[in-house]
Amino acid sequence: MSLSRRLVLAALLACSGLASTLPASAAEITVATARGEAKVAEQPKTVLVYDLTSLDTLDALGVSVAGVPSVKYPPYLARYGEASVPKIGSLFEPDLEAVNAAAPDLIIVGGRSAPKFDDLAGIAPTIDLTTDATDPLASAERNAKTLGRIFGKEPEAKAHVDKLNASVAALKEKAAGAGKVLIVLTTGNKMSAYGPGSRFGIVHSAFGFEAADPTLTVANHGQAVSFEFIAKVDPDWLFVIDRDAAIGQGAAAAMLDNELVAKTKAWREKRVVYLDPARWYLVSGGLTALQDNVDQLSQALDAAGTRTGG
Repeated sequence: MSLSRRLVLAALLACSGLASTLPASAAEITVATARGEAKVAEQPKTVLVYDLTSLDTLDALGVSVAGVPSVKYPPYLARYGEASVPKIGSLFEPDLEAVNAAAPDLIIVGGRSAPKFDDLAGIAPTIDLTTDATDPLASAERNAKTLGRIFGKEPEAKAHVDKLNASVAALKEKAAGAGKVLIVLTTGNKMSAYGPGSRFGIVHSAFGFEAADPTLTVANHGQAVSFEFIAKVDPDWLFVIDRDAAIGQGAAAAMLDNELVAKTKAWREKRVVYLDPARWYLVSGGLTALQDNVDQLSQALDAAGTRTGG
């Protein structure tokens, strides 16, 4: 064999050996997202998450992430706020340089970060897992299953969803006939009410509570209301989301402690429930947040039944 032929053969063998050490291309799967079906790599390694709801679910499924936004995290997700976890901007403004440097295999947006989808999709594969406010429970389940498929955690996702569905069914049974509910969110010295179809409408649509005022305006920030309004509606239950408490500055309890609110059936019967603000306002559709929210309402109904001898 000539020298030139031996060199060519050696080169081919070297290339063959090199190729055998390269990882095979990741399989692509098609998943459901808020923007329709999308193709993504199966079990991506470097994942950046801008959606706290998705982060909640990934955390519940035991999936590691490579970067998160700078935000005040609720206690059960506090470790993501530590300096050891790379930060990639805010919920509203991604740090595109940091994203580029991370070389992600997948970026997840949703809710507050969804408007930046196009900017991020220009860097790496990006999916939008915004929860659908018109059908929040089904949307949350869809997103959990999507993440389960992507990361090879389908059994874990199914177990969480099955448990959640059983809890929701039990809560719905308790809520039937429990009375009418008014949901209010407080921030500073302002107060808004939310009803069916709103960002907190899952209380009515999925959990089965009757609305104290089904005519409330459906808007992202609710309908501005007064203490006089609460007294007039006179709900059997008052569910309160203290937005400022999510950042450690809550004052809703003192704000609502007045003569007008004190006249309502909810106040007299001790049926004022302060919902966990981070789980309802910041995270809402994540597997852990949803389960805890359902459990809190179920326990509140049980406690009220105990007080009244029901």
